[in-house]
Amino acid sequence: MADNARAKKLADLIREVVAQKLQRGIKDPRLGTHVTITDTRVTGDLREATVFYTVYGDDEERASAAAGLESAKGILRSAVGAAAGTKFTPTLAFVPDALPENAKTIEDLLDKARASDAQVREVSSGAQYAGEADPYRKPGEDADEADDEGRAAE
Repeated sequence: MADNARAKKLADLIREVVAQKLQRGIKDPRLGTHVTITDTRVTGDLREATVFYTVYGDDEERASAAAGLESAKGILRSAVGAAAGTKFTPTLAFVPDALPENAKTIEDLLDKARASDAQVREVSSGAQYAGEADPYRKPGEDADEADDEGRAAE
C-alpha cells in the first residue's frame, strides 16, 4: 500500500492532466469550457481515482457533460498513464461535485438568518426596559440601603 503523500501527489497530477486534456485535447462539444475539475482522490493502493467535477449550466448540460466524460474516460486514462509513469494506471470514475448545491443551501440559510435578524431588529427598535435601565447595584448603593433598613427596624 502506498503512503498518503504518494496518493496525494498522484491525485494532484491526475487533476492537472485531466483538466488540461479536457481544455485542449478533447474535441467533444459536450465537454466545452463549462466543465471544471474540482478535486481528485486516489485510493490507498493507487488503483482507483475519483475525479470530482462541476458543470456550469442547467440539468441538460450536466447530463451531456457526464455522458461526454464517460465516453472520454479511456483517452483521459491514457493521458494520465503517460504523465504518471506508474506501473498501473488508476481507473477513473467521474462524480459530479456537490459543492454548488451545498453552497446554495448555505446561502439560503444565511438569507433566512438575515431576514430573522432584521425582523428582531425591527421589533426591538421601539422597545423599552422592563425594569430600570441599569438593573445592577452600584458599590455605594449597598451602604445606603443597609442604613435605610436599619432605620426601618427601629
